[in-house]
Amino acid sequence: MTTAAASASHHLSPAFPGRAPWGTAGKLRAWQQGAMEKYLQTQPRDFLAVATPGAGKTTFALTLASWLLHHHVVQQVTVVAPTEHLKKQWAEAAARIGIKLDPEYSAGPVGKDYHGVAVTYAGVGVRPMLHRNRSEQRKTLVILDEIHHAGDSKSWGEACLEAFEPATRRLALTGTPFRSDTNPIPFVAYEEGDDGIRRSAADYTYGYGSALRDNVVRPVIFLSYSGNMRWRTKAGDEIEARLGEPMTKDAISQAWRTALDPRGEWMPSVLRAADQRLTEVRKSVPDAGALVIAADQDSARAYAKLIREITGSKPTVVLSDDTGASKRIDEFSSSDDRWMVAVRMVSEGVDVPRLAVGVYATTISTPLFFAQAVGRFVRSRRRGETASVFLPTVPDLLTFANEMERERDHVLDRPKKEGEEDPYAESEQEMDEANRQEDEDTGEDMLPFEALQSDAVFDRVTYNGADFGMQAHPGSEEEQDYLGIPGLLEPDQVELLLQKRQARQIAHSRKKPDTEADLLELPAERRPVVSHKEMMELRRQLNNMVGAYVHQSGKPHGVIHTELRRVCGGPPAAEATPGQLRQRIAKVQEWATRMR
Repeated sequence: MTTAAASASHHLSPAFPGRAPWGTAGKLRAWQQGAMEKYLQTQPRDFLAVATPGAGKTTFALTLASWLLHHHVVQQVTVVAPTEHLKKQWAEAAARIGIKLDPEYSAGPVGKDYHGVAVTYAGVGVRPMLHRNRSEQRKTLVILDEIHHAGDSKSWGEACLEAFEPATRRLALTGTPFRSDTNPIPFVAYEEGDDGIRRSAADYTYGYGSALRDNVVRPVIFLSYSGNMRWRTKAGDEIEARLGEPMTKDAISQAWRTALDPRGEWMPSVLRAADQRLTEVRKSVPDAGALVIAADQDSARAYAKLIREITGSKPTVVLSDDTGASKRIDEFSSSDDRWMVAVRMVSEGVDVPRLAVGVYATTISTPLFFAQAVGRFVRSRRRGETASVFLPTVPDLLTFANEMERERDHVLDRPKKEGEEDPYAESEQEMDEANRQEDEDTGEDMLPFEALQSDAVFDRVTYNGADFGMQAHPGSEEEQDYLGIPGLLEPDQVELLLQKRQARQIAHSRKKPDTEADLLELPAERRPVVSHKEMMELRRQLNNMVGAYVHQSGKPHGVIHTELRRVCGGPPAAEATPGQLRQRIAKVQEWATRMR
């Protein structure tokens, strides 16, 4: 420990950890200690700490705040949080170490008993000059929790710059230092790389991969479900498709929304499977809880009704505009109730360490929101706990699941190569939608459609960047094998067990007669064992070739896929064998060559 860090530990308030649940300053996690040492060596005005959700950013920030107050570097603290609930959590955490923050502050002087205030980004947006005056009158440490929210809207970013430009010290925290847009985040430094692209530069980074190796966070098992979807478009056309098969972006969106419709069979099947998984986890983690992240309030209420029918118990429902939301989260956190349903905008404010099972029931497909949502389940309490998250088989979500350990920076410049799609362009609208306030009216409507029918099919398990299992009906022995994985396992044990489950499933399917085969693509003896990654690559290659041929021929995607099936034979691309996919790729290449 450096002299400065030792001093930080020595001069903390007597109430600071040691006698509090946070643990003593001398017992900070290695990354927290490392971040403290780096800060105290240089004592910069601005410091960006990037740490994966669940790693303990609050503890690090409060340790630093205590040191700065004790050494009179600052005289007061302002915490800016994304939500009302998190604002109160910060005040409660600070109180445990002798720092009193007023979470109800709105205007005027702060009470003499307080060391500062806890406010929201929205609150700063409404009255930036109020906070600027406070920052000018006394030396202030500003803690900007989940700093990416300062870029949620131009007005919020400008308000934060206006309010905290005079601050003595600014500590920015985030678990996800990237946004889908290219709005600069206030008080974040950007460095230009050799490629000419400016990226956010963190002063200290502690990613999910590092936290997993240190047993600070739980490993996550992703269980994805496919199925057939049928819906009616605004034009009155009925469309049927398999979730996960190559489709246009609009069709993927509509198939996804059809799956999440509570009146279909997909959601009840997935909720039933998630509840079975929760039952298994609770055998070794008795207080484990589950959370559904819903897209909107109507869906949340409908999912709650389904859960009650499945379990016989009423779940906790948390709605973003409900004044009692914070209290309900606290009550659920301290209970041993099984289920909570929250609207997506509450997901980042839900800090319930006992959550171990999740259902991703929203159509937001941005890496930022996905990381924040999964972050609700990774907070580790004891060694061996795992998290299980249920997903629809949507390519973007599966990609995020496979890249959990990848560290990202916020990129300001994204030069688009000729002929290359901007992978971030479509996320911008979704990101705004995910983080906007409930009362904002964008004037935009979602794609109008009517969900007609859906069913669920167990698709695969994704863990540590690898895929396991093959498709199976809900309720089958194959599905139960994966739902029944013990709730307490070391990370390497999880992978070993998944490999054994997969080998058993393959052997079992090969022994079955065709008429009894539970796998959905082909009869058992005609079903080659091919990795999901290989299949996804072949489908992606076919879809790219068809997309290129669309521009040449002027025909729609669906017409070309239908023609390929007619000429080459075989089922839809989602059910085709590798050989059939390669045959179609060759055929569309042949057509394209003839047209040149």
